[in-house]
Amino acid sequence: MDLGIKGKKALVCAGSKGLGLGCAEALAAAGVDLVLNARGAEALDASADRLRQEYDVTITTVAADIATQEGQALVLKAAEGVDILVNNAGGPPPGMWHDWDRSNFIAALDANMLAPIAMIKGLVPAMMDRGWGRVVNITSQSVRAPIGVLGLSNAARTGLTGYVAGTSRQVAGKGVTINNLLPGIHATDRADALDGAVVKAQGITLDEARQARQATIPAGRYGTRQEFGQACAFLCSVHAGFIVGQNILLDGGGTNITM
Repeated sequence: MDLGIKGKKALVCAGSKGLGLGCAEALAAAGVDLVLNARGAEALDASADRLRQEYDVTITTVAADIATQEGQALVLKAAEGVDILVNNAGGPPPGMWHDWDRSNFIAALDANMLAPIAMIKGLVPAMMDRGWGRVVNITSQSVRAPIGVLGLSNAARTGLTGYVAGTSRQVAGKGVTINNLLPGIHATDRADALDGAVVKAQGITLDEARQARQATIPAGRYGTRQEFGQACAFLCSVHAGFIVGQNILLDGGGTNITM
């Protein structure tokens, strides 16, 4: 399918690895020029070089922490005029409710709620002026079915979900759509970290931890960054203009809900 976005420009935050990289790959394959952001310059430059060679697109890199105001300013300057925004940031660490204090919650909010809101406020007005734009926020299955040990993520990402629910309806009439992609477990560094925490807590092997988690997923496996990226690219396409303010699960059926 031709996504109809060749020649457009996208900002992908946290795009050097994992799900962000999957989105960057799919957009580059569709002929979209990229502004790629991540904290680590080495991995960022390596991913950008590979994508340039494979897809012959223009890529600007910005090594900065998107959770900080300084990082946001750098990214917004480089991303001026983009047509597509993919918001993404690493999730906060797992733990128990009694482990977290105010500083833990502020850090989670900065990364997973306030940073994407800052990107939306900084880039969507120009999209509205041009009459076309796409925003995809990578959140989590936990906004539909909270996960106990991910309380920090539950809180911050659900806050963003509420913000998007209202904002998406206010901008849709100007040709700009905002939607959320809700990943379950994918084969990324995040999954490794979560499985590693289970290994430590239960005294089992990493393979045992993965097998136990996969057994809870009806698809029987972890997702891949490539299939996640293709879903993101479709939401960014010309074919998705009537999808507004939605929370779309990509979790292999792991979230057992009816709505």
